[in-house]
Amino acid sequence: MPELSSRNHQLRSEAERRVMNFPRQGSAADILKKAMIDVHAALPAIADGRMRMILTVHDELLFEAPREAADEATAAVRRLMEAAVALKVPLTVDVGAGENWNEATA
Repeated sequence: MPELSSRNHQLRSEAERRVMNFPRQGSAADILKKAMIDVHAALPAIADGRMRMILTVHDELLFEAPREAADEATAAVRRLMEAAVALKVPLTVDVGAGENWNEATA
């Protein structure tokens, strides 16, 4: 990051903030990837194998499951994702369900 040696205080400060954030962002991405692998491996056992992981955007995952299996599916995803890595602090996951992505995130 060439901005780290900038004479412009504002550019240098922004670069410093970005560099400090890189390990956090990278770690979060690694945790999400591990959680995705764990959930994918468990898919055949969730909702009688009728749940599918269909999309990921940043730190959100979108699944498709039968309406009658929504409670089972959301509970399984939460449990698997929260257990993806062992941390000294709790790893919490927000889940939602709905007929579409908008309803699920409301």
